[in-house]
This record gives sequence, C-alpha cells and structure tokens, in this order.
Amino acid sequence: MPDFHASSTLIYAASLLTNGWIVIGTALLVIWMVAQLSMLTWADLTYVLPVTAAVYVVTALLSRFFLDEHVSSIRWAGVVVISCAVLLVVESSPRAQKIKDGPA
Repeated sequence: MPDFHASSTLIYAASLLTNGWIVIGTALLVIWMVAQLSMLTWADLTYVLPVTAAVYVVTALLSRFFLDEHVSSIRWAGVVVISCAVLLVVESSPRAQKIKDGPA
C-alpha cells in the first residue's frame, strides 16, 4: 500500500468537484430526487413507483437506437411486460380512496 498523504486526498476531492461529468451526474440525481419527492406529494407510493418503472422502457429504447446495442428478444419481452404493468397502474387513480369506519 502506498503511503497516505493528506494532500493527495485534497487533490482527489478537487478533481471530483471540477469534473464536469460528476457535477452533471450529481445535478441530475438531485433533480430526480426532487421530482420523486414532489410526485409523492400528490400520489401514493403504489402509483409512483410503478409509473417510474417506465424508465426501463426508455433505457432499452435509447440503448438500442442511440448506442446501437443489441437488445435480445427476451429483454424486449421484459420491456413489453413492464409497459403493460405501467399501463395497468396508470389506469388506476393516483390516490387511494380512504376507507370510512362507519357512521360517526
């Protein structure tokens, strides 16, 4: 193991803060978190999580057409299953109905 120097840690931290890809990735992560939390303010978790699963469909499409990756037929079948599940969830109400206990 090489010797530990405090200056190398500072250089490493500075390179993390000045790397454009890391800054952009962190900003996108913050945006995603704020969007996720804001969705939870108007819809139930059982609605939000399946709807956000649509990102898997987008990922498969982008990887196929922009990155020219080979997507096997079993993966496309998985994309179809996810799409059908998302459609089922989208057809339901975003808020669950409150159950009344009876007359007050």
